[in-house]
Amino acid sequence: MITFLVCLVLLVAAYFIYGGLLSRGVKLDPNAPVPSKTHYDGVDYIPLPRWRIFLIQLLNIAGTGPIFGAILGACYGPIAFVWITLGGIFMGAMHDFLSGVISLRNGGKSLTEIISKYLGRGTGRFTLVMIPILMVLVGAVFIVTPSKILVSMTDIPYLVWVGIIIVYYFIATVLPVDKIIAKIYPIFGAALIFMALAMFGVLLFGDYDIPELTTLDNMHAKASELPIIPTLCISIACGAISGFHATQSPLMARCMTNETQARPIFFGAMISESVIALVWAAVAMAFFGGVEGLNDAMIEMRGDAGTAVSTITVTTLGTVGSILALLGMVAAPITSGDTAFRSARLIVADMLNIEQRSIWKRLLVSLPLFAVGIGIAFIDFDIIWRYFAWSNQTLAVFVLWMIYAWLMRRGSRMWMLALLPAIFMTYICSSFVFVSNQFVGMGACDAAYIYGGAVTAVFSALVMLKVRRDVRRGAEI
Repeated sequence: MITFLVCLVLLVAAYFIYGGLLSRGVKLDPNAPVPSKTHYDGVDYIPLPRWRIFLIQLLNIAGTGPIFGAILGACYGPIAFVWITLGGIFMGAMHDFLSGVISLRNGGKSLTEIISKYLGRGTGRFTLVMIPILMVLVGAVFIVTPSKILVSMTDIPYLVWVGIIIVYYFIATVLPVDKIIAKIYPIFGAALIFMALAMFGVLLFGDYDIPELTTLDNMHAKASELPIIPTLCISIACGAISGFHATQSPLMARCMTNETQARPIFFGAMISESVIALVWAAVAMAFFGGVEGLNDAMIEMRGDAGTAVSTITVTTLGTVGSILALLGMVAAPITSGDTAFRSARLIVADMLNIEQRSIWKRLLVSLPLFAVGIGIAFIDFDIIWRYFAWSNQTLAVFVLWMIYAWLMRRGSRMWMLALLPAIFMTYICSSFVFVSNQFVGMGACDAAYIYGGAVTAVFSALVMLKVRRDVRRGAEI
C-alpha cells in the first residue's frame, strides 16, 4: 500500500504546489472581466457558483473514464500508479488548467477556435473536423452502452431506452445550462466522489493487499502485444491526460465569475479525477488478488471493465454497491454523452458564427449533429471505436502544443512545462501508430520506436519554428 499512498499524497500536494505555481505564472486576476458577464446570453454564458461548476466539470471530464480505463490500465501492474500520478500532475492537470484559462481569456471560445488562433488556420481546420466527429462519437457510444446495461437490469426493450436517452440528450443539449446540467450534474458528480471514497474505505479497512511497485516490468497478460510505451499511456487517458477534457472546459469557462476559480475548477477537477483513477486501479489489483488475478478475471470477462466494477461494488458494498454501480455505469456515461453533444453544438455555432440565444438557432445546429449520432448508434461501429482512444490522445497533443504557443507568445518562462509534455505525448501517439495492430502493426520493435521518434522530431520542429516565427512577428496573445 506504500506505493499507492505515496502517489495519493503526491496528487493532493500537487494541487497546492504545482497548481499554485501555474496560477502565479499566468497571473490570475480576480478583477478581470469574464465571459459569463461580458457575453451573458442566458443559455451558455450564465454565472454559476464555483462549487457547482467544479462538480459539473468533474463529471463532464470523468464519466466512466477514470474507472474503466484505470481497471484496464491496472492490468499492466503498479506501473499504472506512476502514469496516473505523473501524467495527472504534469500533463493532465496542466493541460486542463491552461487550456481552460486560454478559453476563459478568449471569451469562452471553443477549442477549435483557440487552436486555430494559436497554431494556425490549417491546424484549426483539421481540428474543426476532428473534434465534432469525436464529440458525436462519444455521444453515440453513450447512447448504446447505458441502454444495453439498462436492458439487462429491466424488462424494458432496448429501443425504448435508446429513445429515452436520445430525448434526454436533446433536451439537455438545447436548454440553458442552468436548467438541467447545473441542477442534476452536481448530484452525480458528488456520487462519483462518494463512490471513490467508498472504495478507498474498502482498501483501508478491508482484507486486501495492494501490490507495490518493485519493478517497471510489464505485467499485462498480453505484454508482448501491449507494451507499456505507448499502450499504457493510451489505455489510461482519463486520470492521466485526455484531449476530451479540453473540449469541455469552454462550457465551464462560460459560467465562471472570477479568474481565480480556474485553479479549483480546472486543475482541481483533473487532480480529483486522477485520485479516482488511482483508487480504482488499486481496487482492481487488490480485489482480484493481484495483477495476475486481475488479468485472469479480465480475460474471463472478455475485457469488460463494467462487469468488473459491478462485481467489485456489489461484493464489497452490497446493496449500496449495486446502487453505486448503477450510477457509475449508467448515469456517468449519459452525462458525458449529453455534454459531448452540447460541446459539438457550441463548436459548430462558433465556427459558423451562429448566436445561440434563440432556441430555433440552437435547434438548427443541434438537429444535424443528433441525426449523425443516432445513425452511428444503430450501426456496428466497434472497429471505429477502437481508434477513439488514440484520437483522444492525439487531440491532447494539439492542445499541449497550443498551450506551448500561448505561453511563448506571452513571453512566459513556463513554456518548458508545456513543451516537454507536448513532445512526450507526440511520441506516444506517433509510436502507437507503428506499434499497434490497429495501424501499421510492427509491434514493440526498435524500428517502430525509431519511426515514432522521427515523426515526433519533424512534427515538433515544424511547430516550434512556426511558434517562434509568430513570436518574432508579435502575434496577438
